[in-house]
Amino acid sequence: MTAFNPGDHLEVVCGIARAAGRRILEVYRRDFKVEHKEDRSPLTEADRAAHELICARLRVLTPDIPVLSEESAKADYEKRAGWQRFWLVDPLDGTKEFINRNGEFTVNIALIDGRRPVLGVVYVPVTELGYFACAGRGAHKQKGEDAARVIRVRPFDGGKPIVVASRSHAGKETTAFLASIGEHDVVSLGSSLKLCLVAEGAADVYPRLGPTMEWDTAAAQCVVETAGGRVTDLDRRALVYNKPDLHNPWFIVSGAGDYDWHRHLPAVK
Repeated sequence: MTAFNPGDHLEVVCGIARAAGRRILEVYRRDFKVEHKEDRSPLTEADRAAHELICARLRVLTPDIPVLSEESAKADYEKRAGWQRFWLVDPLDGTKEFINRNGEFTVNIALIDGRRPVLGVVYVPVTELGYFACAGRGAHKQKGEDAARVIRVRPFDGGKPIVVASRSHAGKETTAFLASIGEHDVVSLGSSLKLCLVAEGAADVYPRLGPTMEWDTAAAQCVVETAGGRVTDLDRRALVYNKPDLHNPWFIVSGAGDYDWHRHLPAVK
């Protein structure tokens, strides 16, 4: 039996993300209705269209690997517990950004193996910007048809950091964290792009001191880690996936270097 190699699927999955992005833009460029799910989070026909396309194509690509998508019926943990490997998908991350038409929304596709993301694709439909990574293949950034380039996190050992903050979800805990680190610059973005800024070395840290779900972070975490960075909870442990509760703990995304961002957390715990 041939050993499973996630890299064999990377190019195809990038193509699936781009196709989902085109489907999303068909809705984005015209009037659309906004509904709300049980948790009151917004939902559009673009979310559904991207979900259907991604899931259908992943099932053709890897019929034996289950797919868990934000927009699908959530599989009970009793069923998921036996999944060694599965696709974890957020068809449209940043629905609020989509509704506000600011372009800061993404398609996210990750492959989870042994509770860790081993392949990740993050695609921005409006700008045709893609981030993709796979264990053993490196992390890359690509704009449209331009050649892809390798990305790496940057080292930080003190000084004035660049901090990524959420455009839609910043709260008092994040404000306290920022006050604790002293002088800094802030970049605000929506969706999983925040993690990708750290991955490409455009920012030093992203504190996410608020709620997220596993599908919000898996693809971008793979990009960050493959680029040499870390995505860790408040106890310095890397985020893991397929938990009984699909909510993530609070976490910090950081680049290279030995600087301990977690020491700024006691004031916000």
